[in-house]
Amino acid sequence: MSFWTVMWVIWLVVSYTIKIIAVGVVPENRRPGASMGWLMAILFIPLIGVPLFIMFGSPYVNDRRQRIQAEVNQLLEKGTKDVPDWPEGYEPARDFAQIVQLNRHLTGLPMVDARKLSMSTDYRQVFHDMADAIDAAESYVHVEIYIMSRDAYTEPFFQALGRAAQRGVNVRVLLDHIGSRKYDGFRDMQKWFDSVGIDWELMLPFLPLQGKMRRIDLRNHRKLVVIDGRVGFMGSQNLIESAYGSQKNREAGRHWNDLWVKMSGEVVAELEAVFATDWYSEREEVIDIRPYDFDGRPVPEFEGKDAVVQLVPSGPGFKTEPNLRCFTSLMYLAEKRLSIVSPYFVPDETIKAAIITAAHRGVEVELFVSEKADQFMVEYAQSSYYDNLLEAGVRIYRLPKPQILHTKCFIIDDDYAVFGSSNMDMRSFSLNYEISLMCAEGDFVSGISNVVEEYRTRCTELTLDEWRERGLFRRYLESLFRLTSALQ
Repeated sequence: MSFWTVMWVIWLVVSYTIKIIAVGVVPENRRPGASMGWLMAILFIPLIGVPLFIMFGSPYVNDRRQRIQAEVNQLLEKGTKDVPDWPEGYEPARDFAQIVQLNRHLTGLPMVDARKLSMSTDYRQVFHDMADAIDAAESYVHVEIYIMSRDAYTEPFFQALGRAAQRGVNVRVLLDHIGSRKYDGFRDMQKWFDSVGIDWELMLPFLPLQGKMRRIDLRNHRKLVVIDGRVGFMGSQNLIESAYGSQKNREAGRHWNDLWVKMSGEVVAELEAVFATDWYSEREEVIDIRPYDFDGRPVPEFEGKDAVVQLVPSGPGFKTEPNLRCFTSLMYLAEKRLSIVSPYFVPDETIKAAIITAAHRGVEVELFVSEKADQFMVEYAQSSYYDNLLEAGVRIYRLPKPQILHTKCFIIDDDYAVFGSSNMDMRSFSLNYEISLMCAEGDFVSGISNVVEEYRTRCTELTLDEWRERGLFRRYLESLFRLTSALQ
């Protein structure tokens, strides 16, 4: 046989061996849609599909990080074992009580009181509000963020961090490596941290030359700030100007619309526990936090509403996908209205079923998205679901381009609400570390409803007839990118 014949035979043997192994390995503990996507990639384009599966095929973090997460979960369970599932005097409805218990079983965190919750959709003002709170810090400031950039918008925040560090306050910063590195001034920002005495770490760093070779698509998407264990902030907004540092965005008038919430009360201890978990995961250094102990110090005065809330952290360190289970369970409680705001809507099959089932039950279901997403693949993958949703009676509202709707929240019957960093997509359920706050009843839920109503006034409704007029090429792209969205 000639050389090329031998090589062809070897290629056939290797190719079919890989394909046979893939059929047995890929579907294990994986959703059917994801299994089918990976198998198609491996069977039809093995030279590309196999390396991609090796790099990105497992949604779980490495053994060290899983060990750390397990240790932290045990510490959380031990630290809160004497705390009831919900605050004294609050009596949740039976179905909702089961969801509270589900969340606690999955994350170790109970439902607690939140005091003086106040929300803001003023993108630039948020940085001034945080700066004011940091200027009042006495002991420590903890910041955890996906994207962090020093610019004209965020400069008041950075200056406040510097002032705090220089007066002896312990300032710790966690920023996602891949999320932040592409923005101008990334290295200069790190040098500035060192120059003013701020302690910082990159989350999930991808630094091959230093032996840090974690999956590049596993990211920490959480956004929170904790000051002295007394005041906390969380939401959907990154620490960057509203056009994300892009002159092209500014010229087009493209700005991000977000929601941040400031709070005090016992919930701040839960935020602190999440930060401490992630700090320990990156540095294996334990931060001394004392849940629910404020040493009798007065909480800084600010306006806001009280509520009972439960923090729901999630991510690849949890094999149980807490946010997915919480979201799905809540959707089945809807009787009158289910309002969803999600910039990236690429739902898991269980979420899709819950939404469509709610619509068929007569619930008024509405979805708020951007007319044009800021990510090309997501835009087409997301819109591939519109046909099924519109046919089921779901009303879809789109924020006209060039604006970007980046808030992540949903509301059930004006009784319950969830907001935070988690999108309604498979990346947020499986690949990203996220943080969500589940709120029950009261004026604060009404406040989130008011935010959604304000979005409605700025959105245009998409009809089924209008949507069916789109071209064949767009339909093809929707199907293509819907398939790639399942590759997890």
